[in-house]
Amino acid sequence: MDKRSLQTLGHHLQTLRQARGWSLSQLAAQAGIAKSNLSRLEQGDGNPTLDTLWRLAMRLEIPFGTLVAPITAVLGEDGVTVQLIDQGKGQPAVDAYWMRCEPHTHRRAEPHSPGTREFLNVVSGALAAGPVNDMQRLAAGDRFEFPADRPHAYRTEAEAATFLMTIVYTGGDTP
Repeated sequence: MDKRSLQTLGHHLQTLRQARGWSLSQLAAQAGIAKSNLSRLEQGDGNPTLDTLWRLAMRLEIPFGTLVAPITAVLGEDGVTVQLIDQGKGQPAVDAYWMRCEPHTHRRAEPHSPGTREFLNVVSGALAAGPVNDMQRLAAGDRFEFPADRPHAYRTEAEAATFLMTIVYTGGDTP
């Protein structure tokens, strides 16, 4: 992520944390990250992983897209890239992302808030995706919906996969 995106993300993160009246120590402990790492991130320094950003969004009880919305940078690590396309403004809350998994990638995702559903539309390539114990094989042109409020994963084999991922937060509390 470029320096300007990191600074924008850091300022936004700090604003979200302070709006809740939380200290650096409180959010860091709740998200399971070092206070020094959170401080560096808020200062626009460091290189946050997707997992770190995800844990921060969950602890702040906001959709991942709300955390990364101020930046246009593609986020990525370990063969996975994610870019927020848009967020719905109504209820239920909806986030839309472009996601790409390179060949031989296995990305495990933590559960979203209760009632959340994911919708995948595969544009190219092939992957297995869905709840960890019930992953489905998908290819270009396939659509798949699954409950995302449990551990789930995305796995590619010999070819990369690009897909549109839509997350619909249908539970009582939007994260």
